Amino acid sequence: MAYGQSSTVYGQEKKEKLIIMGMESKFIWMNGELVPFEKATIHFLTPALHYGAAVFEGIRAYDTPKGPAVFRLREHMERLLDSAHVFGFRDVPFTLEQCVKAAKDTVRANGFKDCYIRPVIYLDGGGWNLNVDGGKASLAIATWEWGNYLGEEALAKGIRANISTYTRHHPNVTMTKAKVSGNYSNSFLAKTESERLGFQEAIMLDPQGYIAECTGENIFVVRHGKIITPSTAPVLEGITRHSIHTIAQDLGYRILEQPISRDQLYIADEVFVCGTAAECIGLAEIDFRKIGEGKTGPVTRKIQNVYHEAIRGRVAKYEKWCEYVG
Repeated sequence: MAYGQSSTVYGQEKKEKLIIMGMESKFIWMNGELVPFEKATIHFLTPALHYGAAVFEGIRAYDTPKGPAVFRLREHMERLLDSAHVFGFRDVPFTLEQCVKAAKDTVRANGFKDCYIRPVIYLDGGGWNLNVDGGKASLAIATWEWGNYLGEEALAKGIRANISTYTRHHPNVTMTKAKVSGNYSNSFLAKTESERLGFQEAIMLDPQGYIAECTGENIFVVRHGKIITPSTAPVLEGITRHSIHTIAQDLGYRILEQPISRDQLYIADEVFVCGTAAECIGLAEIDFRKIGEGKTGPVTRKIQNVYHEAIRGRVAKYEKWCEYVG
């Protein structure tokens, strides 16, 4: 087989794998242009691939009574640009308003209603001297249809988790307030280990040995009517975390930000996690210990129900969180 033929076959196989994974779309937005899905490529020698020199966001759009709406789009794009600033990109050639518009344009062009949105600012065209100033910043935005990250059954039954052998990054080892692509090798190691052990999620401790967060979610503990969550000092300042925090307070719950020890999880009435992909999910079991009744608890359920109504634009007080596409 000729080289060109082999390359074409490989490209087709790759595309078919993406289709199977449910990640196909008509277009991907790249540096100001909507590019056909199969042509949205970057070069093998792009330093973002070799060194993780990129920042990203995970965002969701939901079908609402007024049409598709992106949940907290502006806040996500603000954090994307903040992550780029923290990482050291000096000249990102796109403004906040341009990023917001690009995400909506991409959803609209693909005709999606419920979908996931993945913007990435990556180091392009240089940077092999391990200096971010040696390259330029490029921006791409993909979107695809995607259900609940941990499965629909998890909403009612909760999931099983364990304390990972991997520690969450120390704040002076990397930037924990930025969604830097390279940071997520930490999450890959922890999540893979947990799933191979038969769990669905990993809980990571901070460098001091207290509960930090999961591989892609923030964590909350319900005990004696109060909700406790780690401070944001060692973890990502989750936008879903902020949404859940607001909803819980509006429901009358008192929320404390303080250190949580591993054994405090075991004796909690409820434990739940939240994130853009996972949404809001209860933990039924941690380290082979049943949590509460061993299923999604009543407090988690109340918060979960309001959150699911809010993301679909059905709660007037939270409708400001919905950025309508059409």
